[in-house]
Amino acid sequence: METVIGFTAIAVAILIGLGALGVGIGMGLLGGRFLEGCARQPELAPLLQGKLFLVVALLDAVAMIGVGIALYFAFANPFIGQLQLATGG
Repeated sequence: METVIGFTAIAVAILIGLGALGVGIGMGLLGGRFLEGCARQPELAPLLQGKLFLVVALLDAVAMIGVGIALYFAFANPFIGQLQLATGG
């Protein structure tokens, strides 16, 4: 039982950590490309800014879905119930 809880904690940490890392890299690339686009064509800055905010919101949504799944595994671990059914205890 302790092994399942330990591996679940490691999985939750990896899920949240890699999700945050991916979103951070994505936002960095997105911000850099936005600044490049605004520097090349300043008249398109408002249009690009709207699209930037849309993509940032989608990136954050992906990270929040990962956090939600991680919290589900941390607090309502379905693997413990399956382990108890398998061992009869």
